[in-house]
Amino acid sequence: MSAIEIGTQLVQLCSAGKSDQAHDDLYDEKIVSIEGQGSEEMPARLEGLAAIRGKSKWWEENHEVHGNTVVGPFCGHREDQFAMHFVMDVTPKATGERTQLNEVALYTVANGKIVQEEFLYLMA
Repeated sequence: MSAIEIGTQLVQLCSAGKSDQAHDDLYDEKIVSIEGQGSEEMPARLEGLAAIRGKSKWWEENHEVHGNTVVGPFCGHREDQFAMHFVMDVTPKATGERTQLNEVALYTVANGKIVQEEFLYLMA
């Protein structure tokens, strides 16, 4: 499967709130995930599908998601990469303050699976 095909499927699954299925169907067992920021509770860099599933579970347990818009895939001259834009309306349970999150995710594909995801945040 090409990066564009994987990206199209990932947009559909993320838009439908099916991240578990996306992990099962599209992610490599040795995937690397890199967040723009990390903490003691959730490090910025994680390796392996089990760690990615744990990150998703942590996110779901610690945030109330009111809405999620996913746009993409955006493709360029590299056949092994695509990007997606996420806008999330969430309330972190720790603060109780509703906020909008904007991020771009850059995905790298090898052998028909996503091998790396990197999240970049809108800081302005």
